[in-house]
Amino acid sequence: MTGFAGARALAVIFCLASVGTWLAQRAEAQEPPYLVTYSDSLEEPGNLEVAMKNTVASPENGNRFASGTLELEYGAKAWWTTEVYLQGQTTANDSTLFTGFRWENRIRPLLRQHFINPVFYVEYEDVNDADRSLLEITGHKSVADLIIPNAAARNEIERSLEEKLILSTEYRGWNFSENFISEKDLNESEPWEFGYALGASRPLALAASATPCVLCRENLAAGLELYGGLGDANGFGWHATSQYLGPIISLSIPKGPTITFSPNFGLNANSLGVLYRFKISYEFQQAFHHWPWRAQ
Repeated sequence: MTGFAGARALAVIFCLASVGTWLAQRAEAQEPPYLVTYSDSLEEPGNLEVAMKNTVASPENGNRFASGTLELEYGAKAWWTTEVYLQGQTTANDSTLFTGFRWENRIRPLLRQHFINPVFYVEYEDVNDADRSLLEITGHKSVADLIIPNAAARNEIERSLEEKLILSTEYRGWNFSENFISEKDLNESEPWEFGYALGASRPLALAASATPCVLCRENLAAGLELYGGLGDANGFGWHATSQYLGPIISLSIPKGPTITFSPNFGLNANSLGVLYRFKISYEFQQAFHHWPWRAQ
């Protein structure tokens, strides 16, 4: 049994969480295929998206790791989406462990479409330093933080508040999104940390095909993401930060899941050489209307 047994266990958890998909109709996802950047897309009110997001990398002079994040995203209101994350990771020649949870909320102040659509994001994080999800990059985090043994890293708990200003534009089928990130550790007198994420994407076709198919161009989307740290309040800028660039490809299977893959390439010595991201998600339409106590 290898150190990657935990990754298989996380996949099993996701499969069990997805059994109920046979009880609900899938709502067609219209959001861009980003894995780090956020757009202005919110979950439809009453809809629930279940997703498993995985990150795999092999740091230089460190052990290969795989991180799994189970995401539960719910459309509370037309202007408010809330989401819970449960995170874990497994490191070869080391151990497998649960690393913490996050509670995210996204609020859209303007419901109508504008040239630039803002969204306000706030998240509470309770994760330990063994976390390898890399859902965002802030401050002066580097590849050196990813080779600390799990036994030592898990003892450091970070409880922090993260905010993002999300700006998004739709133009002739293209989506352009910009995120500015700030994060503050609530337990220590650490300075505010900053980061960013930029994304551009487009479906391969805007019009539906005349005949149903899975690999139709309208079911495929491609894009590009650029993201990284911007230092902290004591030293804002690019110095001693991690930076990544990666192409994205996404397939939305009709009445099935959406599958997204992206290889991310480190742009400096503080970054991993290559980081592989993979996500599978499924959306339940009016999810809680299918619970037994709702059947009257």
